[in-house]
Amino acid sequence: MDNKIICVVGPTASGKTALAIEIAKQVGGEIVCADSMQIYKYYNIGTAKPTLEEIEEVPHHLFDFVDPTEDFSVARYVTLADEVISDIKSRGKVPIITGGTGLYVNSLIKGNGFSKNDIENEKLRKELTEMASIYGNEYIHEMLKEFDAESYEKLHSNDVKRVIRAIEVYKTTGKTISEHNKKTKEQPLKYDATILFLNPHSRELLYERINKRVDIMLEQGILDEIQFIIDNGYFVKTAGQAIGYKELIPYINGEDTIENCVETMKMESRRYAKRQITWFKRVDGIHLIDNLETAIDDATRIVKENFYE
Repeated sequence: MDNKIICVVGPTASGKTALAIEIAKQVGGEIVCADSMQIYKYYNIGTAKPTLEEIEEVPHHLFDFVDPTEDFSVARYVTLADEVISDIKSRGKVPIITGGTGLYVNSLIKGNGFSKNDIENEKLRKELTEMASIYGNEYIHEMLKEFDAESYEKLHSNDVKRVIRAIEVYKTTGKTISEHNKKTKEQPLKYDATILFLNPHSRELLYERINKRVDIMLEQGILDEIQFIIDNGYFVKTAGQAIGYKELIPYINGEDTIENCVETMKMESRRYAKRQITWFKRVDGIHLIDNLETAIDDATRIVKENFYE
């Protein structure tokens, strides 16, 4: 059981949080965030963070702890999540990784060979990002060509994040990103994960849930939340690109109607859900749960058959 964990994943508005809490109650679990936006402070309503009532039911970890002005990487997430998982297990509890950010879940399970250098590389990442901003995307793209012609040919100059990551990996390890990824794939998985993929069989049902969630966010006061974020200088960097925030800015700035902005917010949320579904469908050994009415019973059966085998 030392490296066993449970993961509850799926598209936005599918009901991951509720399912994870029910499983946690059954197995004596604690929930670990795997959502790249729920980690940020002040971004509450639009990221659908767990409520105080939900947090009181089951302990939650790695939610609401990163200042929006900070740089935060997947390498740092994996390091922190490893520490939390170790702590949970040391107390005889079960870690339940919950969220819709596939990269976080995948990187955590695989381990991905992150080292101290990856964590310390945030300075290099910032420098490269500033270079791209000052000199243009083509400038850092040409930098990559000097030592990794393969990635240079594969990546478009506007794919800045991946270009920067390829440069980072080489500067840190002396290996190209392709060599690094190949080595990572050859390594055994760090965690033996029972992955529950909550994805309603009806796409229409999922879209209805997404649309309803957006309406509820408006009722809960997301516009006031965004205004607070702007007034305090927190509408910056990655956090400011969260779906549900940037779509409402035109209304707040008096540039568009609330109806148009809300419709855009719903549309972008639906598109994001499709991308999440595509990501998780590629994951090996994943357990699909597509009936929301029987989701708890189905999840319980899968956990008994796989987690405790």
